[in-house]
Amino acid sequence: MDAVVYVYAVVAATAPLGERLGELRGVAGAPVTLLPEADGDHEVSGALAFVTSDVPREDFDESALARRFEDLAWLERVARAHHEVVRALAARTTVLPLRMATVYEDGARAGRALAKAHDPFARRLSLLRAHAEYGVKLSLPPTPPGTDDRGLEADDREGTAGDDGEARAAGTGGPGKAYLRRRQAQHRARETVRVQARRAAAALDAAAARHAAERVRHAPQHSPLSGPYENVLNDSYLVADTRAEDFRAAVSEVGAAFPAVRVEVTGPWAPYSFAMPPEAEEEPA
Repeated sequence: MDAVVYVYAVVAATAPLGERLGELRGVAGAPVTLLPEADGDHEVSGALAFVTSDVPREDFDESALARRFEDLAWLERVARAHHEVVRALAARTTVLPLRMATVYEDGARAGRALAKAHDPFARRLSLLRAHAEYGVKLSLPPTPPGTDDRGLEADDREGTAGDDGEARAAGTGGPGKAYLRRRQAQHRARETVRVQARRAAAALDAAAARHAAERVRHAPQHSPLSGPYENVLNDSYLVADTRAEDFRAAVSEVGAAFPAVRVEVTGPWAPYSFAMPPEAEEEPA
């Protein structure tokens, strides 16, 4: 098979880890192996390794990837396989995940690129040791309770149909003014939720910072999987394993203090958000 080298992550090069990867399959069903960094044609002893698979060139060279990135089904398969390899690694060792579809022409070039970026990778692996990533999301409900637009429209139709005279007689101003009052109440209720969300966000920042080593702020998620809730805060935290329970408890406590909004904590995950590009990486294929 004419192949290129697909890279999943950086790890410390150890023989036991290489042996445990023997049964693992990655992208395109290919075996997963360790590729040590190399100085010229010679391996660097006691150093780092790329976790790699040999994948078909026809699917992963530069021109093929340009086409494949338009194929959502293919992207999903590759992303799932990539994630499963990283997840399996994270259960065994400290792992520095790399971007999906990081590909090199051959093992020699990959080994030289790893050696060239040794120092930043080694520093980052040291910082990630005995840590995991946790996600914290803050979301708003679709509408405050009791102010659903459909209910307002239904009430207006009923008032217009039969109660217009009675409403005016009672001094309510008719269905038009009743509608406006309800819309104003709805606006006030929504603003109350947003004020609570701002306070909850500040409380989350303070609570999580007491237990986390680093934070990365992501753009809010807009996905059908989130349902009717509006995500307004989507952060990732790097948390030491020894602080994980305290971190979860602190975030949950903030969620309980602000019941008008939804606070979620997820993880532990491999530290995708805290991987960094090498400072001097040879361009992949």
